[in-house]
Amino acid sequence: MILTLTTIIAYISGSIPSAIWVGRMVGGVDIRDHGSGNMGATNVARVLGARWALVVVLLDIAKGFAPVFWLGPMSAEGAVFGLAEARLVLAAAAILGHLFPILAGFKGGKGVLTAAGAFLAMLPIDVGIAIGVWIIVFAITRIVSVGSLAAATALVASVLIRRFAFHTSIADSLVVAAIITGLLVFLTHRSNIKRLIAGTESTFKKGKSEVHKP
Repeated sequence: MILTLTTIIAYISGSIPSAIWVGRMVGGVDIRDHGSGNMGATNVARVLGARWALVVVLLDIAKGFAPVFWLGPMSAEGAVFGLAEARLVLAAAAILGHLFPILAGFKGGKGVLTAAGAFLAMLPIDVGIAIGVWIIVFAITRIVSVGSLAAATALVASVLIRRFAFHTSIADSLVVAAIITGLLVFLTHRSNIKRLIAGTESTFKKGKSEVHKP
């Protein structure tokens, strides 16, 4: 019963449309009607600027981190599995909430930041490495999607290396979840990958988005 309730709370937390709310409160616009139409921090940066994009970044991370970190121990009480598995259930609920938000007509974003927040509560070292990779790759390419794909790859690689090469105590369920999440990031970035191959993916230069050309 407790796990059911906390799972619902995690889903609702993930469903909070941060970009839409910030767009309406700050610019009086529906972010989905501007820029790329995506309800994510990247589009907020294009339409409203980097300052408000950072707000969305922090909110999207928080809505994945908070339920997993704070409700995880409560969810594990009386459950047939452990804390790691309970937190994974909440993480999945929060990510699904972002992908299919009940508060935004079930049409959400790509879930990268919400997934990062959820995994930050479970695998802080690996997420820290992934964030570092994102920063480096984005600084070099100025392409957000490339950074996200590289970060997802780094997360999976870090978990696998630490678990099997260094024999770090990481639950098998977390290893599987990291792999699935990495694949999910690539799946939700299908259109970006196509544009990268075509050489038309957007870049950020001097605070503005531009069309990337090879």
